[in-house]
Amino acid sequence: MSDAPLNNEELERYARHIILREIGGPGQRRLRRARLLVIGAGGLGCPALMYLAAAGVGAIRLVDDDIVSLSNLQRQILFGGDDLDQPKVAAATRRLNALNPGCAIEPIQTRFNKDTAADLADGVDLILDGSDNFATRRLANSAAIGAGVPLVFGAVGQWEGQVSLFAPAEGGPCYHCIFPEDPSADLAPSCAEAGIVGALTGVIGALMATEAIKRLSGAGEALSDRLVLYDALSAEFRTIRMKKRADCPACGSLARG
Repeated sequence: MSDAPLNNEELERYARHIILREIGGPGQRRLRRARLLVIGAGGLGCPALMYLAAAGVGAIRLVDDDIVSLSNLQRQILFGGDDLDQPKVAAATRRLNALNPGCAIEPIQTRFNKDTAADLADGVDLILDGSDNFATRRLANSAAIGAGVPLVFGAVGQWEGQVSLFAPAEGGPCYHCIFPEDPSADLAPSCAEAGIVGALTGVIGALMATEAIKRLSGAGEALSDRLVLYDALSAEFRTIRMKKRADCPACGSLARG
């Protein structure tokens, strides 16, 4: 992406970023140069995508193989009734293009799996995982390690959410360091089985977008050694410190050099 000076339209559009000393013009240009992979246009992906596009991220590769259903509309705020039965990547691209035509959206209607993960992660600066299952999260973690880029992680269920940023290439833990085993199905039921408050996905999705924007612009301190937990029922945030595992089968080789 171009590193040319911001033009007059960009200066006005991103004025509230540029006035922040932690971002400024240089940080905004870094956002414009950035290429992201976003996995999933669901409850987490929708708010994250809107804030990333609005922030001026230069290019977003959006991967999802699903179509819009009526039950999505309670929380997946990129979509409306006119989008029902349409591919999520197509409907999301239309909305994001309207929000900010300066953000190039690359819609890919496919499943993020072991056959596609490496190619989809190729050439990006950061991966944001908005998936809703443990298998995809582990694949996203492996793809980020293989590509040498950070992974923004988020998860939600009922009234609770989690968010972090994993950067094992820089000495931090990876997803597998913190979650070496998947919980049993009865301990982690799907949203379809257990329910979810729609606004919670907005809270966690916005936190994920914030971490991505900080990382890409060079602002602030990343969550690379911390996991943030949010309990909406008690209106309480907690932070847990995390450590890299030298024997981690996913990223331990990085610790050993």
